[in-house]
Amino acid sequence: MSLFDKFANRLFKRGQFTIIFADGSRRTYGTADPAVKPVTVRFADKGVARFIASNPHLRAAEAYMDGRLVIEQGDIRDLIDLVRANGRWEDARVTLRGTLTSLVRDRIRARVQSFNSARASKRNVAHHYDLNDRLYDLFLDADRQYSCAYFTGPEVGLDQAQADKKAHIAAKLNLKPGLRVLDIGCGWGGMALYLNRAADVDVLGITLSEEQLKVARQRAEAAGVADRVKFELIDYRALEGRFDRIVSVGMFEHVGVPQYETFFRKCRDLLAEDGVMLLHTIGRLGVPGKTDAFTLKYIFPGGYNPALSEIVSASEPARLIAADVETLRLHYGMTLDHWYDRTMAAKDAIVALYDERFFRMWTFYLAGARAAFIHGNLCNYQIQYIRDRRATPITRDYMREAEKALPR
Repeated sequence: MSLFDKFANRLFKRGQFTIIFADGSRRTYGTADPAVKPVTVRFADKGVARFIASNPHLRAAEAYMDGRLVIEQGDIRDLIDLVRANGRWEDARVTLRGTLTSLVRDRIRARVQSFNSARASKRNVAHHYDLNDRLYDLFLDADRQYSCAYFTGPEVGLDQAQADKKAHIAAKLNLKPGLRVLDIGCGWGGMALYLNRAADVDVLGITLSEEQLKVARQRAEAAGVADRVKFELIDYRALEGRFDRIVSVGMFEHVGVPQYETFFRKCRDLLAEDGVMLLHTIGRLGVPGKTDAFTLKYIFPGGYNPALSEIVSASEPARLIAADVETLRLHYGMTLDHWYDRTMAAKDAIVALYDERFFRMWTFYLAGARAAFIHGNLCNYQIQYIRDRRATPITRDYMREAEKALPR
């Protein structure tokens, strides 16, 4: 039995996976399951099976990107969903492992990239966020919220869920008119502009992406609030001043574990004595781990999604109080379904911007991320931090009341 047969027989228990090999023969693994769509793929050359089995997390993606793995029934979302449904995190079943050499190499790469110096951080941000603006317009909501939405029900659309996410976060900040707010990792400015509009606050947004900075400033000018909502290209470590509130959405994933304590100490220095901070980040359920090789190489170099224990333990030396913690378990998977559908609908436009290989890489990224939230160990954490235990009311009622009153 080949290395790939051993790998496939061990992996596929739920649902059917059929391979058409380069010589025309076919083999089906697993058993039919109405909850999991069957998938058929074709290997374009005889070396694909061994190539994938040597390092499944990376090589399956590269085989798909290069057209060596062709999906004949279903699509890449169906394929990854089938794989991950056979290894749910809750079931504690390890299914995807490559050779010892590949495992060691991937772990070393993840460790090295996690240091994220100021220079490396800017380079890593540019790799992903300085892509063509048109790409993000094609699959994100109208406000360009490139982070987990907040779904109040399965029927809610993406634009509404992203608006609800902003209100959900704003409520936890306990905002009052005239406060000074810092947005660390401000993206294209949507959160900063919303907070100003919804709560009459002044906002400074900081980013390391030159493309995002340009768009954010244009949006503030167009809204007529450039005097109250400002954006700067600066690393959080170099920032000075004091802020009544700090919000950070989707940035902590790029900080790097060795920099966690630095991040929280800096946030404490920047936060007013009676201030409130809201950290929204992708995280991992259970114990600390490592970023998969595909994501590090092609999508988010230097990126890492922390366990809750890593976040809280790193904030403790800064004497920041974790006043409220919420785990969003399925919201990002639902968000990614919308992004994937929009990306598929915009295929011709994305291929025109880049090429077929980029399109396959992007859809693999979105489908893989979705499956990690639906079946794997990823989630989102929203953690409210305060310096003074009396900084916020002693019950959560104020959050619910504020969220109902905030505009959408």
